[in-house]
Amino acid sequence: MKTRAEITDIILIAIADVAPDADIDGLDLDQDFRDDLDLDSMDLLNIVIRVVKATDVQIPDAVANKLLSVNSMADYLLERS
Repeated sequence: MKTRAEITDIILIAIADVAPDADIDGLDLDQDFRDDLDLDSMDLLNIVIRVVKATDVQIPDAVANKLLSVNSMADYLLERS
């Protein structure tokens, strides 16, 4: 089982991979990262794919659209890992 810090790192790495110009260090983990980083639905899908591969926790499309912050995604993954 991964720790919260490990899961948060996985999410941030996925975001950095999809949006390499994004200021990950300045990202508010409780805010909607799609708005903060001007990401579209394809970017979110690519982030989710990377996170799923790294954690082996499935995230259904209907749920992924509700996981708008790094912390909400980390909470979801922690509950299911």
